[in-house]
Amino acid sequence: MFSEAAGYCQKPECLDALFPVELGGDKHIAEMAHVIPHGEAGPRHGDRPAGDFDPDAFENLILLCPTCHTKIDKDPVGFPRTILLEWKQNHLANLASQQGIRTYEDRAQVRAAVVGVMAENKAIWDKFAPEHGSEFEYDPESEASQAWRQRMRSVILPNHYHAQAIIKANLGLATDDERRTFAEYQEHVRGLSERHVCGVAGRAIRFPETMEGIFS
Repeated sequence: MFSEAAGYCQKPECLDALFPVELGGDKHIAEMAHVIPHGEAGPRHGDRPAGDFDPDAFENLILLCPTCHTKIDKDPVGFPRTILLEWKQNHLANLASQQGIRTYEDRAQVRAAVVGVMAENKAIWDKFAPEHGSEFEYDPESEASQAWRQRMRSVILPNHYHAQAIIKANLGLATDDERRTFAEYQEHVRGLSERHVCGVAGRAIRFPETMEGIFS
């Protein structure tokens, strides 16, 4: 969810950062809201689609800041299922527009934008990433471990989300191989988000090496 939301509230009139700077950038305020609730009560329960329906499926979840979560649940008529699903569908485009991300005329411009974002991640990785057998394994509360977790949440993940938004806005310039690389990269970022934000370990795939040459 954090990867798909790119770390921002999915209400288009809001788009507030879910890792606020005033909280150090490493603590989130995100709330996962159900578009259609469990059971026969709750906001938008009348919009439940016919047939088999899993209220906990990704398609039925939206990531919001606490204020927007409260607003949509207090006014289900004003915020029906169709509106919330439209927010999700258009979220990255809305966010890209707000952040000044745009479609470029040639591949070199896309590469320059992506490399500029990813360079900071590589520098942080080289300096802070845990190594096998290091103190990270034996003392997860060590100063080094805490520094790594803080940078993962406040810098590395936001940079990944930003790079994803740039690439997605310019997929029309990508080759078929680069589209496959991007799909692997998205899965890598989803796994990082699950581990470092949601506390779900073991699902992250390795960073695809072919990302190093994307749009080159």
